[in-house]
Amino acid sequence: MNSQTGKVARPDIALRPADEVMRLDRMGASFPTRLSFMRSLLRRMHSENWRFARTLVDLDAQGFGTVVLTAHTPKRAYSLVVFSHDLPPEMRTDRVIAEAWDATFSLFDGIPTAADIARLAANTPKQEAGRFTPSELALGRANRSLRLFAHVTERLAAGKQPDAATVADVGYLMRTTAVYGSGKFGCGDRAMIADRAELRGAFQVEMLAVYLFRWFTIDLIEHLARRQGAAKATRLSGPLRRYLGVGNATGLGMAPFLGRHPQLVHAWVTARETALARVRALPVATTETIAAFRMHLQRARQHAREWQVDDPLQTRRIARLSDDLADLEAEVARHGLRGDRPWDALWQHGMKHHDTEAQELLLSLLLEPHGALVDDLAETMHVTEKLTLDAAMPLTTLRALIDRSHGWAQALPLDGPQADARFWYYSEDKLEPRLGHRHAEPGGMLEMPLAFARDLRALCRDIDLAITRGSATGITATFLMTHPQHRHTVRRVQSLAGLDYAEVRDNLVAEGVRPIDLLRFKLAFFGASKFDPKSDLWTRITLFQGAPQPDELADADPDGWTFAVRPANGA
Repeated sequence: MNSQTGKVARPDIALRPADEVMRLDRMGASFPTRLSFMRSLLRRMHSENWRFARTLVDLDAQGFGTVVLTAHTPKRAYSLVVFSHDLPPEMRTDRVIAEAWDATFSLFDGIPTAADIARLAANTPKQEAGRFTPSELALGRANRSLRLFAHVTERLAAGKQPDAATVADVGYLMRTTAVYGSGKFGCGDRAMIADRAELRGAFQVEMLAVYLFRWFTIDLIEHLARRQGAAKATRLSGPLRRYLGVGNATGLGMAPFLGRHPQLVHAWVTARETALARVRALPVATTETIAAFRMHLQRARQHAREWQVDDPLQTRRIARLSDDLADLEAEVARHGLRGDRPWDALWQHGMKHHDTEAQELLLSLLLEPHGALVDDLAETMHVTEKLTLDAAMPLTTLRALIDRSHGWAQALPLDGPQADARFWYYSEDKLEPRLGHRHAEPGGMLEMPLAFARDLRALCRDIDLAITRGSATGITATFLMTHPQHRHTVRRVQSLAGLDYAEVRDNLVAEGVRPIDLLRFKLAFFGASKFDPKSDLWTRITLFQGAPQPDELADADPDGWTFAVRPANGA
């Protein structure tokens, strides 16, 4: 251990094996941690003293118009340009096929001129049908949560605070239905901003856009209350302003990302697992970290009690989680986190006695008191991705590499129609990912390359046959000339050798696969909370719930908002 920093550079506790971590049932129990992208963004905002300004507010009495909110970093400025619309009830839907929304927005690189705003006003409301330039770094849209929006407006207009229980039932005033970045529809490509320190981390553009949009939703509701209540109107209290996040409805569009960016996924998981190992390797627990852990555990228990969903399976999991957290608190009371390696002892207790959901939440809890020990790992969660093909590799070497690095895939049950029952494809109308039934629907010939385990088995069969026929001395290039269908799989095998966390170690085209497990895994790395499954294919979540608002950030603890709990009435 470094006596100056307290960091365990190479903890002698091994990282959890990929066969455990990268299985869908555990990925689908993920929770945000202090390494999540929202958390690292707020820490940067706080440490660099970002300034925030309302550059333009032009709203009518109904709240329709244009707002520009600007974040000033030490070197640059980024502006969220929001257009608030009158949305007819018959056009209101959260589905991707929608063509109109309550609000549309762009994250602009810099401060837009009047001409920029006019151009965006003509295009942003059209979303995919609009025309955009590299000045736009992200594009999004959102709808109001009608019941809560009306309740909060009415109460504030009357000079009263909204009912905390009603606020907690929803948790947000508006929910995004898409936030696009990384070059979609002509917006600025990732490569354009990848060397900027403030945006280098994963999804920092999108997280910044959502954080600024959250600010807009608070300003909008208070604007409407003032227009309706005049002198009687009041502002939201500080606790309620912080508690309200931004909702999001997320479906299959997010899932294929994990398959397309395996090196990035490996970096994310390696950082998280290294952080866990560092904490478990600590020889003692200090008075300060014990107190912080107890506080976060109490908040997590309250957070779980307030986590209400309609999904029967997730409801049962939350009930078991609450029981496990009570047991965890009792275990801490019994042993006081004393003795040798107390954090590891607590981890071992959770692994032995608790369900997967509680184990993954325990990981998050263990990291919370140890920012000085683990926060540097957030800087390792971005990579320059490249898959390369070594055509000169001897075929026997390739076969040995598969056995050494990808034996897990060959061990999966891949025989029979159930193992190949689904296929991933892009829809023709919206170019959005979809999941089809191979034996009941057409389109299997258009499938995306996400069935890595199945494709690897086919590759192995053909390699073995080639070796049997006397091609043992051949090279990969020769093999691929007669088997070009395996080029993608070979490149992936070669490029990901040694990256244990790069692949989801399950069959993603099997009957019964739950894409929602992939969604929750990725969304937890974002920092999302209150997972609310609506089916196996999509979920609602809350973003930035509990986080300081821009005007509070300079004096707030940028990490003091995890496991947000409902404020008291009148707070």
